[in-house]
Amino acid sequence: MKKFIFAFSFFVFAIACTIKEAEKPLPRIAIAGLAIESSTFSPALTQEEAFKAKVDEDVFTFYPFLAPDSADRKRAVWIPTLRAHALPGGTVTREAYESLVNQTLERLKANLPYDGLFFDIHGAMSVVGLDDPEGDFIIRVREVVGSETIISTSMDLHGNVSMRLAENTDLITCYRMAPHEDALESKKRAVENLLDRLESGKGKPAFKAWIPVPILLPGEKTSTRIEPGKGLYAKVDPFTKEEGIIDAAIWIGYAWADEPRNHAVVMVTGDNQEAVTKAAESLANSFWAVRSEFEFVAPVATLKESLDMAIAGQKKPFMISDMGDNPTAGGAGDVTWTLHEILARAEFKSANGPSLIYASIPGPELVEKAIAAGVGGKVEGEAGAAVDNRFAPPVKLSGTVEAIKHGDKDAETEVVVKVGSVHVIVTKKRKPYHLESDFTDLGLNPRETAIVVVKIGYLVPELYDMRGDWIMAQTPGGVDQDLDRLGHKRIIRPMYPLDKDMKDPDLKARLVRSSDKL
Repeated sequence: MKKFIFAFSFFVFAIACTIKEAEKPLPRIAIAGLAIESSTFSPALTQEEAFKAKVDEDVFTFYPFLAPDSADRKRAVWIPTLRAHALPGGTVTREAYESLVNQTLERLKANLPYDGLFFDIHGAMSVVGLDDPEGDFIIRVREVVGSETIISTSMDLHGNVSMRLAENTDLITCYRMAPHEDALESKKRAVENLLDRLESGKGKPAFKAWIPVPILLPGEKTSTRIEPGKGLYAKVDPFTKEEGIIDAAIWIGYAWADEPRNHAVVMVTGDNQEAVTKAAESLANSFWAVRSEFEFVAPVATLKESLDMAIAGQKKPFMISDMGDNPTAGGAGDVTWTLHEILARAEFKSANGPSLIYASIPGPELVEKAIAAGVGGKVEGEAGAAVDNRFAPPVKLSGTVEAIKHGDKDAETEVVVKVGSVHVIVTKKRKPYHLESDFTDLGLNPRETAIVVVKIGYLVPELYDMRGDWIMAQTPGGVDQDLDRLGHKRIIRPMYPLDKDMKDPDLKARLVRSSDKL
């Protein structure tokens, strides 16, 4: 009888616990973030409209894994505030930054309190007169949401993690692939880490290990497609499976800004101090050990050498990366130096010369002239160098309008002007060309074109799969791959590879204060 009573009591207790759990309110989680990669070596300035901010319910369009019928959407009460993402570019104006931050803070204040906050940033934003904008932003967010709210931060691996950012966030992760094919996967991981800690009641991690690694390398040398980046990042995930570890991450950092926070970082979070510190130190030492093995992800040459190879090449398309003014890394996107060099070559002066697509150069006035002339009409005018004229003046184009397209989300209007055998894509506003459809929508066939020149560094997946051959040209601009030529003055020295003979650094883990202990 006693056994029956005990069993029955246990059954009733279990039912009560289940009912109580079912009645437990869902956690309230806010969403906020600003994302841009901005070069301090470019004369361009980024204004607020470039961020194309989304607010309230529209924020969910960034996160398909939080669609209304998704499992994660049902695990919390979500309060999206403001999420803004700009194409990489120049330093953000202080007015734009303050406006976007203040809009975010006002929306956060309107719906307090929060159990958690998903902080979705890039990590390489530069702002006029302000070092470490993301560190400033999270402190101001923390002042609104309070010290108890758990903040989970998602970042690009080319972002920078300052001590301020490390202290004020609780959970943190970044991409593990470059190109960033795992961007959404990483954001989802940041969200699910947050949900797991809230649902389990474990709350903030007991330990956060942060290790600055004095390495500053461009993304074109640290792609995870090849070694040593591939092997280095392959070491990250196994650590996250260890008992007592929540997440681990390696940030390459952003090479084209000149601030003290610009360097590589390793961070590991979890509840077991020994496991967290050992994992962080292992990853940091692994990174340092292969520092001299990083090479460009593709062959690199001068522009002249690149064009000579492309003209002689047999595989279509021969792709040339015009790296120095790459708008996907923070370049102004309107440096004309490369296009001047191409149009000066005798091979391209005849319509029967090697076919070449140049993508692209902003020229709003030339675009208007092309629209007036119409497809098939003749047009003459200048393009480029309105923002960055340090290396060449505006380029004069005189040719036939081959295509006009309106309504692009970045370029707004695109036209194709054929000059000799060169098809120049001229845009109203700068635009990076990533997709085959970017070309085919303009009536161009990149697969059957002899040479395709794109303002980009390493090729994104669709261009990479399309290439017949490929070389990266060392060209000038705000994201020049020659870091010595850029001339950093404010980063912490010594820094590899700027200081090639530097001594081995101290790579011991630094335990970061919890956000509720600041």
